[in-house]
Amino acid sequence: MLHRITKASTPRSYEITPEPMYLNRRQFIASASATIGLGPYSKALAAPKGFQFGPDFNTDVVDGYEQLGENESVTFPTSFFSYNNFNEFGPDKRDPINLSSGFISRPWEIMIDGLCAKPCVLDVDDFVRPYTFESRVYRLRCTETWSMVIPWVGISLAEVVKRFEPLGSCKFIRFETVMRPTEMPNQNTSALPWPYVEALRLDEALNPLSLLAVGAYGQSLLNQNGPPIRLVVPWKYGFKSIKSIVRITFTAEQPRTAWNTQIPSEYGFWANVNPTVDHPRWSQATERRIGDFIRRKTLMFNGYLDEVAHMYEGMDLQKHF
Repeated sequence: MLHRITKASTPRSYEITPEPMYLNRRQFIASASATIGLGPYSKALAAPKGFQFGPDFNTDVVDGYEQLGENESVTFPTSFFSYNNFNEFGPDKRDPINLSSGFISRPWEIMIDGLCAKPCVLDVDDFVRPYTFESRVYRLRCTETWSMVIPWVGISLAEVVKRFEPLGSCKFIRFETVMRPTEMPNQNTSALPWPYVEALRLDEALNPLSLLAVGAYGQSLLNQNGPPIRLVVPWKYGFKSIKSIVRITFTAEQPRTAWNTQIPSEYGFWANVNPTVDHPRWSQATERRIGDFIRRKTLMFNGYLDEVAHMYEGMDLQKHF
């Protein structure tokens, strides 16, 4: 039997430059050096017009939230479309693009139930049609110490919550991913308690930053990115950004969520980006932005301190991680 000895200098899988980015490095360098800031993707991709969401669905996209530092730029699109966490297809970052070709995201229904005045089941097009699509450029931070900057297209989660009128007893909102083992091979394993479930406290869902994304880089989400609709909560770690949502439930009790149920010692319910709380197997103090070659300090609440810190006043953020 052969035993592999891992040296301290051996990079972790999440620190290795994704193959598509390496193969397209000249294109990436050219685009990155063309301008400082968001580069050539700034308006063409961050605020597309006439965004096509679904069949016979056409809407303009308005400029939304965008607050990046001088040394930040939008992640090269190839990385976003090829380097993903989507556990239903497998644990490797390349499993989603390699194994999702058979995933069917149309037709698609979303159930709204629980402690709300207007429970219903809606086709996804009818679900999103009342809202204005916005372009929002957000950082996305993974617990595995890598991050991206992505120009999302989506709708305000707060507006969705208000539409279905949560009752006074509602304290949390639970989200559930579709369960299709024939199309999502990792659902045939015990890797996680399927279907994938995530949740937010009601005030978190009502925060203006919370987004239900239907696209990125000026187009609808591809199979590997969680179509037709997914959650984006930019001040929390990426595992809160549940994909391919089929159910939204208003509830009084804190729901049991996928990673918090599977490994509670490593993944807390709150999942707020906090550089002072280490993951048991690595430090969260720094991160590598995909496309960069130098690590940077992790920002408290992923850089959204002013927008969200008030929601956690009085909480022990070392305990409620």
